[in-house]
Amino acid sequence: MSRYTVQITNGTTTDDEGTIGYDRPLRTFFLQAFPDPETDECALWLGAFLEEYPTLESIIEAARTQGYEVRGLTKEMMLAMLKEAGPPHPPSLGERLGIVR
Repeated sequence: MSRYTVQITNGTTTDDEGTIGYDRPLRTFFLQAFPDPETDECALWLGAFLEEYPTLESIIEAARTQGYEVRGLTKEMMLAMLKEAGPPHPPSLGERLGIVR
């Protein structure tokens, strides 16, 4: 699983410790930002389900439709995540057994 720190803004507030990456077992990109100081629940949490965001573009666009912008994503970060997401991943044992869908 890759994980990179980026800046996430929603127009009025900024989280300098947002996280973007690729989750290989779920075969999805993920994005997290704005954790609640008491519960640690994130106001923005995308990519928690199997194949939810199969491309980097799809997760960036999903964040934008919710009013968030991702900043600080470097070419190196993007290439590393795309490389990790690139090779096809066979279904996990849980998927083969019907536990994960």
